[in-house]
Amino acid sequence: MTALAKSLAAFLDQAPATALITVSEAKGSTPREKGAWMLASADKTFGTIGGGQLEFLAIARARELVAENIASGAMDIPLGPEIGQCCGGRVALDIRIIGSKERADLLKRAEEEDSALPHIYLFGGGHVGHALAEALALLPVKTTLVETRVEILQDLPPDVGTRLTPVPEAIIREAPPRSAFIILTHDHALDFLLTAEALARDDAAYVGMIGSKTKKATFKSWYLKNGGDEARLSRLVTPIGGAAVRDKRPAVIAALTAAEVMQALS
Repeated sequence: MTALAKSLAAFLDQAPATALITVSEAKGSTPREKGAWMLASADKTFGTIGGGQLEFLAIARARELVAENIASGAMDIPLGPEIGQCCGGRVALDIRIIGSKERADLLKRAEEEDSALPHIYLFGGGHVGHALAEALALLPVKTTLVETRVEILQDLPPDVGTRLTPVPEAIIREAPPRSAFIILTHDHALDFLLTAEALARDDAAYVGMIGSKTKKATFKSWYLKNGGDEARLSRLVTPIGGAAVRDKRPAVIAALTAAEVMQALS
């Protein structure tokens, strides 16, 4: 069972009477798209349809259905001054109490959504690698930290996968299409090898290598001398996270890089 499905199953086990709130129509500027969903029980919620007053009203209505055991209801909400919002769009909601079939359907849907998440591979579990793992654990991606040293694969967020291997380049070759590769090992020679391997994946969504302008120039010289080409090299992002912010603390680099990767994956 995937991480999202496990969280959903735990919620459903604790909330036997639960209403499913689904955005059935979204017009204009709205917090979430058609098909977005969340659950509301008498005292808990799971997921979000966008927050704010829209969600507050939807949860209140869902709890009314649960309390009164009413099978379903609907809402059509203008996102304007009437509810204290200024989005300007309009959202239609379908709200219904779920039974065993709907629970099974939701778990299947959660599995499918998790399976469709983009893959991000972090090569290197140093300070920045760990900070990136923490940052990416909050996002809708599937993150794997790859290391050659077993002691480094400790104290990671539970949803971050780990791979211990003496041949990390093999994981790049096995990765699914549209994966993102972030190279930040303890060894520049290994960084170069892994970056060249990642650039060979023309279907990669993002290839980034931690480093300075000097490291970038050294890699360029090495890469072109060893059969690399300019077109592939142009796809390399280094330094990761951009150069606009000069703060080099790991958490700052991680935040900027996570945003950079998410933009590449969109």
